[in-house]
Amino acid sequence: MPRQTAPRPTVAQLTYGSCTVILSTLAMLLLSQTDSGPGVALIALVGLVLGLLVAMTVPRHRPARTASQIVASSAAPAVVAPAPRERVPVQASSAQQD
Repeated sequence: MPRQTAPRPTVAQLTYGSCTVILSTLAMLLLSQTDSGPGVALIALVGLVLGLLVAMTVPRHRPARTASQIVASSAAPAVVAPAPRERVPVQASSAQQD
């Protein structure tokens, strides 16, 4: 029985997550102006959690569609425009000729 592996993160997920960790941690440290060890540790932990959330919400790359999928989607019924109406000339009534 083949062993199932977890899907690996994409380059975009790693990049967005890493940038979020660095920038959010730096911003929180600058805004809070904390100098205690537990405060810095808490801010670093929050930055890591934010980075994980961002990395997991970045959409994954979908595999390319196969030729059969493309043909199946293009085989959908086409919308047919209604046929144009025939134009019938209006005949002058006998009341107007008198």
